[in-house]
Amino acid sequence: MDVKSAFLNGFIEEEVYVRQPPGFESARFPDRVYKLRKALYGPKQAPRAWYARLKSFLLKSGFVMGSVDKTLFLLSRGGDTLIVQIYVDDIIFGGSSHALVFSFAEQMSREFEMSLMGELQFFLGLQIKQGPEGTFVHQAKYTRDILKKFEMGDSKPMATPMSTNTALDVDEDGEAVDQKEFRGMIGSLLYLTATRTDIQFAVCVSARYQASPRTSHHQVVKRIFRYLKFTPELGLWYSSGSSLSLKGFSDADHAGCRIDRKSTSGTCQLLGTSLVSWSSRKQASVSLSTTEAEYIAAASCCSQLFWMKATLSDFDLRFGKIPLLVDSTSAISIAKNPVLHSRTKHIDVRFHFLRDHYEKGDINLVHVASENQLADIFTKPLEFGAFVRLRGAIHVGDAFCSMELLRWTRGR
Repeated sequence: MDVKSAFLNGFIEEEVYVRQPPGFESARFPDRVYKLRKALYGPKQAPRAWYARLKSFLLKSGFVMGSVDKTLFLLSRGGDTLIVQIYVDDIIFGGSSHALVFSFAEQMSREFEMSLMGELQFFLGLQIKQGPEGTFVHQAKYTRDILKKFEMGDSKPMATPMSTNTALDVDEDGEAVDQKEFRGMIGSLLYLTATRTDIQFAVCVSARYQASPRTSHHQVVKRIFRYLKFTPELGLWYSSGSSLSLKGFSDADHAGCRIDRKSTSGTCQLLGTSLVSWSSRKQASVSLSTTEAEYIAAASCCSQLFWMKATLSDFDLRFGKIPLLVDSTSAISIAKNPVLHSRTKHIDVRFHFLRDHYEKGDINLVHVASENQLADIFTKPLEFGAFVRLRGAIHVGDAFCSMELLRWTRGR
């Protein structure tokens, strides 16, 4: 549902004054100002006032606010559950009972002026296809739009977003390119990574050179667009038959940045077979060894797993020892063996909470073979075979291929 003129529903608690709008000036008091009682579009208090009004209404209606996500509200009634997620004036809701869903829609319509959009199909640029076998989230329309915007619609398709031989640096002797266009391309691609995890690493690496882009950087970004030309329909597949087991993968590319020799951490977290969180980022400090880089990446993944664990507890999902899959036996040994403390004194203290949670039994560090390390796709450019295999493993594909994969898996 979409709330019409949402910000006008909020009540202002602070003293805020505005000038008399043109055409509505008072003839008797032309020098006076108006004191606001309700929010208007423009004041910085407007979004907060609208959220406070909506939050108050939902809590009075029996909803419980999420302990971690404050825009999540849940209602339990007679064994049924209603989930409401808020994004400014757009509200997504669904539940286990049709009667409960319709009752909420009528209740909201009586309180606010709004329009019901029906079944969720399009939200914040994301296209959503729902079916009995699962949900497919993609940005095919947005992909075609940015290809057209940057005149890449007729470009030669490429099978991977980045060549394995690519090694970007500052390239001070290279020819400078239009900074505005380069930043526009990067910004468009960053939004696309909401569903296209397969371009996450390539986009993040390219984004490091927005201050002074060169031809070499521009060519790398254009290759990403050429890859999108080859795969415009890909998105994330969430199977309805997926289990609700939480696990994480972490990997690192030691000293991958040619400028400052910092490592790149890649992590991903899955609920069953469904990819729900991922990251590819340069580490804050230089790692002295591959082991240290892997250990830092694992600590970052552990932190995200516990945030997800807390969030999922609002849905009455409880998890015991969460598996964290790492392909470095040395990093696992550091977390498991306190005797190795003398070798890790140079590692920042904040990363050692990984060891603490292992000792408490909150996580289980498991070694995984490098070829089965899903986070590898977020740390470095891969050759075609490995790239496609890992892309499929994290369920990035088109709707037809994803459903065919599901049927094949069930038939085995």
